[in-house]
Amino acid sequence: MSPPPVTVAFCPQPPLLLPAVSGAPGAALTGLRAAACAAVSVLLAASPSVVLVVGDGPDGPPYGPGDTGDLRGFGVDLEVPFAGPAAPGGRRVPLPHLVGAWLLDQVGHTGARLGVGPGDLAAALAGAPGPVGVLAMGDGSARRTEKAPGALDPDAGPFDAAVAAALAAGDPAALAGLDPVAGERLLAAGVPVWRSVGAALAGRTFSAEVGYDDAPFGVGYLVATWTPR
Repeated sequence: MSPPPVTVAFCPQPPLLLPAVSGAPGAALTGLRAAACAAVSVLLAASPSVVLVVGDGPDGPPYGPGDTGDLRGFGVDLEVPFAGPAAPGGRRVPLPHLVGAWLLDQVGHTGARLGVGPGDLAAALAGAPGPVGVLAMGDGSARRTEKAPGALDPDAGPFDAAVAAALAAGDPAALAGLDPVAGERLLAAGVPVWRSVGAALAGRTFSAEVGYDDAPFGVGYLVATWTPR
C-alpha cells in the first residue's frame, strides 16, 4: 500500500508574526506574514486529514487540544491555544508550535492538528489515517547582518542559500543532509526540523515553490511549499 500523500509548508517562527508582539507592522513584516499565510493556505488546499506542526522542542506525546503557549517571554501577556480552548492540566506549547497554531488559525483551519518534535515526525506520518499536511516551523541563521541577534558570520548567507536551494528543488535528501554543527554555530533554529522533514520524506518527489527568502531583521526567513507529484 502506498503511503498517504504529504504536502509541506515551510514557515519561519518569529513571534513578530503575531500582531500582539509586533504592533503595527512595516512592509517587511507584512510581506513575510502574507507569504506564510499563503503557504499554509496551499497546505490546507490539499484537504489533509491532519496537520502536523513540526517544531524544535522535546519529543514525546504530541501537543493537541487543551495545550497552550504564551508570549510572556516577549513582554506580551497573551496565551495562544494550540487547538481549541486551554484545558486544566494542558501542557505548555513551545514557541514554534505556538506560531504554527496561530498561522493555522489565521487561514481558518478547523480540522485536526498535532504538534510534534523533529524526532517524532516519522512516526506521526506513519500513523496518519489519510493525506497529511506538515507545517515545518524554523528560522534560518540569526547571524546574517551586523544587527542580527548573533554576531555577523560570513557563512550565514551561504548556509541559508543552500537551504533555500534545497527547498526550491523539493529535495528531501538535501534537507536531511544539512550540517547540524554548522546550523548550531550559525544559530539556524530550523535545522533540526528541516533535517527531520527531509529524512521522513526520503524518496518522495515534490513540486516546490519558495515564496519568501530574506533576512529583514538579520535572521534568515524562508517560506516554501512542497506539493506531491
